[in-house]
Amino acid sequence: MPTSRSIATTIILAASLLSAHADEGMWTFDNFPAEAVEKAYGFRPDQRWLDHLRLSSLRIAEGCSAAFVSPRGLVQTNHHCARACIQQLSTSAKNLIADGFYAREASDEVRCPDIELNQLIDIRDVTDRISKATAGKDGEAFSKALNAERAVIARECSGNDDNVRCDVVALYNGGTYNLYKYRRYQDVRLVFAPEQAIASFGGDPDNFEFPRYYLDLAFLRVYRGGNPLDSSANYLRYAAADAKVGDLTFSSGHPWASNRLETVADLEVQRDVSMARLIFFQAELRGVLTEFSARGVEEARIAADSLDELENYLKGNKGRFSALADTSIIRDRAAAELALRAKIDADPALRAQYGEVWDNIRRLRERFRGTWNRAAYAAGLGFKSELFGFAKTLVRYAAEASKPDEARLRDYTEAAFPSLRQSLLSTAPVYPQLEKLTLSFALTKLREVLGPDDPFVRKVLGRKSPAEVAADLIDGTGLASVELRRRLLEGGQKEIEASSDPMIVLLRAIDPDLRAVQKDFDENIWTPLTKNLALLAQAKFKVYGTSTYPDATTTLRISYGAVAGYQKNGKPVEPMTTIDGLFGRATGSSPFKLPASWIAARPLLNPQQPVNFVTTNDGVGGNSGSPVVNRSGEVVGLWFDNNWEGLGGRFGYDGSVNRSIAVNVGFIREALTKVYRAERLVRELAN
Repeated sequence: MPTSRSIATTIILAASLLSAHADEGMWTFDNFPAEAVEKAYGFRPDQRWLDHLRLSSLRIAEGCSAAFVSPRGLVQTNHHCARACIQQLSTSAKNLIADGFYAREASDEVRCPDIELNQLIDIRDVTDRISKATAGKDGEAFSKALNAERAVIARECSGNDDNVRCDVVALYNGGTYNLYKYRRYQDVRLVFAPEQAIASFGGDPDNFEFPRYYLDLAFLRVYRGGNPLDSSANYLRYAAADAKVGDLTFSSGHPWASNRLETVADLEVQRDVSMARLIFFQAELRGVLTEFSARGVEEARIAADSLDELENYLKGNKGRFSALADTSIIRDRAAAELALRAKIDADPALRAQYGEVWDNIRRLRERFRGTWNRAAYAAGLGFKSELFGFAKTLVRYAAEASKPDEARLRDYTEAAFPSLRQSLLSTAPVYPQLEKLTLSFALTKLREVLGPDDPFVRKVLGRKSPAEVAADLIDGTGLASVELRRRLLEGGQKEIEASSDPMIVLLRAIDPDLRAVQKDFDENIWTPLTKNLALLAQAKFKVYGTSTYPDATTTLRISYGAVAGYQKNGKPVEPMTTIDGLFGRATGSSPFKLPASWIAARPLLNPQQPVNFVTTNDGVGGNSGSPVVNRSGEVVGLWFDNNWEGLGGRFGYDGSVNRSIAVNVGFIREALTKVYRAERLVRELAN
């Protein structure tokens, strides 16, 4: 149970509730506005209710949400959240993405190569420790002190127990720091996944749109010691009845990131630089992967996960860019900024402490504009390859492991090691032809953005073309072998230095350059930016109290709302779709082609059964897989998306049009019972 809070996160004033739109908020579980819910909906969740929902909720470490839904470790999430596992377990002879999967017996449940699930068990405020450790420090000294104290806190928390994960999280842009303690589960097995054709019926054209007809569902199971986990103390039961229009709903998930507390300068750089350039990069890569997929059935299979994920990111970024391009968001942010600055300037003491913050942030963001290409491409855009990623992790871990834990890079501390090890030793297949394609593309873009005469580009490419370098590296490396990766991981610096593997050789040569870019970014941009954003947060606390929830940080959040439609282009959008509408939308051609299993089962299905529904619950990417529950804490839906208008929710919430989209629990039952004949699952979910 959460046991302490910072001053900033415990003050929920009436003004804070009035400043938020109805139903707005991705609230931390130790700071939930129960009074506001009671005022709006006549229901007040108590601490026991909140604790049960928190402990039933899960984070997929790779970036999604989930929940326990049975007393035997059964986990509900989205198909697209489990898609990496489904793809990794597929073969040319058995395509689980296309054909689906159901473990009819417990012995048929198959372990996912590298899924980690986290269950939040404690939240503690560590702001004072971080503040004392970094007091009076700037630049490299500040960065080292911050990372060192984070490592010490995480190590103390986990106690070197691989079953415990501890993350020190900056909230309110560094205004406060909380320690999140999780139970870690790494033996996760696939139980059920429908065919891709129904999991994402309508494909990219329907993505982020409504009406929708998705069965975006997968079931996993957590094992401990070779047996299903006993989750009987904390799991969510399926509701007996579907949610109705106007019903109160709660969602518990892990939104990745939002930018609702950032300055105008921050938003302008996202609009003009990072988001715009990412869209171009992703659009070109989509074309490359689409052409590769068109070469044959096997090529389409091995590229499916990468292409689907890329299309999702690309369309999402386009929606967020469109929201920022609409002048209203930045105009409103500017007005709020001017109002706060006026209050700060009116108080000499506050002006002396905080008056230069906005100008400092703008200056740092302007510097960031000029360094984005090098920082982004050195951080990964220039080297899109799983095998390259293995090599980078192995080379860096060997170097970092010889240092004191508090002096290491954050991703290589003892507390982070269990996740790192699982990733390195994953049995997931690696496809050389796809690796050559993506690495060649990335190296081509690296040369394009930095220039062929850039010393770093010359070091990477030498006198060869990007395609030649990619072919030499992928054909020559042995890092697709789990055993080789294990030997290099366990052998440490000695094995790394002795290795003649071309990918390891390349990383040994360029890692100093990559580290130099990261060091320059950390010390000259990110560290001073962090300090100034923290000062801005403090200024807001002093003027307004805690005027809102913190921005999303991939930590567990709870939102509340109701099932409700909205207006689009002057026309009403009904809040629910039905099975009858699903079949009416089917054309027989991809992506509107239904699987044969659904065509066969049509006479058995209730045509009026709701399929998907929308609610006013606030959330952004990362909420995928979140349970949607009613006031009894029972599952009524499975969150899987925002509508197009909701993509602007990254920057602000508009209750008139922002909607989350969920799979209806009745549709899940209908599918499991009448289409898939999944009696074992149906019985378990009824317990």
